[in-house]
Amino acid sequence: MTGMTGTPLRVGLVGYGLAGSVFHAPLITATEGLTLDTVVTSNPERQEQARAEFGDGLRFAATPDDLWARADELDLIVIASPNKTHVPVATAALKAGLPVVVDKPIAGTAAQARELAALADERGLLLSVFQNRRWDNDFLTLQGLVAEGELGEVWRFESRFERWRPQLKGGWRESGDPAEIGGLLYDLGSHVVDQALVLFGPAASVYAESDIRRTGAATDDDTFIAITHTSGVRSHLYVSATTAQLGPRFRVLGSRAGYVKYGLDPQEADLREGKRPGGADAWGEEPRSLWGRVGSGESPLTGGGRPQPTVPGAYPAYYAAVAAALRDGAPNPVTAHAAAAALDVLEAARRSAHEGVVVSL
Repeated sequence: MTGMTGTPLRVGLVGYGLAGSVFHAPLITATEGLTLDTVVTSNPERQEQARAEFGDGLRFAATPDDLWARADELDLIVIASPNKTHVPVATAALKAGLPVVVDKPIAGTAAQARELAALADERGLLLSVFQNRRWDNDFLTLQGLVAEGELGEVWRFESRFERWRPQLKGGWRESGDPAEIGGLLYDLGSHVVDQALVLFGPAASVYAESDIRRTGAATDDDTFIAITHTSGVRSHLYVSATTAQLGPRFRVLGSRAGYVKYGLDPQEADLREGKRPGGADAWGEEPRSLWGRVGSGESPLTGGGRPQPTVPGAYPAYYAAVAAALRDGAPNPVTAHAAAAALDVLEAARRSAHEGVVVSL
């Protein structure tokens, strides 16, 4: 592997839509020890967009298959193409002897995720899942509060990833075709479920309600998931495109205190606007006015509790950890087995919503 000699690890990026252009390409190029070598897209406009940002030395391929013939020229494949392509492209990359990062969800089923994990283990290759919201500012802050016992014994975790998008945008994410793996349950649900499992451990049972609210919509756009963890914590998770008044991103209630935090981590918005890690502005920081509050006995909106400084968000830490795993054998930041556990919950939620039952895991 090239990176083992001290030269940068060469990355092939499959897909240059939203995920590839906004998240992966900028974060890869901002990571010491990684270099963006090839982008897979047959779209001339996207090629020009990538070339304009990352230079004329960037190479392009029309299809992922074009990469396997020169697998010895690459050290890592990042899959940021539509969900339905994740399993076949990851399988081909692993069989070509290349480590892989896959955007979430890694697959449509937990069984498929475990099959990929088994293949990676068999080949001795890294297979990691881009669960970037583990590095959101509010999540990192909450992790610290829980670890330090600031909230006491956590009883209930409420997490909302809500939007107000009453008009359909179109595209595969809103397709009703099961093969596309669209809908909010697998899109935003992949984030909130992963965060809940990281914080509070495995799920014992799952209950869900899932609706299609918007005229012309073909897949879920308003979903609620309730998880009872084996630890006893209850997680109530909301993902929606039809929320006219947004709730708190987190509301966490414990035996000693609660933590309430409004607003989304700024990193996605900054990346969309062209800001980059390592630039002139401090990365991932938010103003004091957006800090959450920790306290008990009174609403944070009427002054209850104390302001809790928000830890800066740290998306660049994910690819730094991937580079360390490949170079030094450091831990995989997000394993396929962890992603499979989240998919167990998502599959249970889909069944629960369809059948109106609580599903035990």
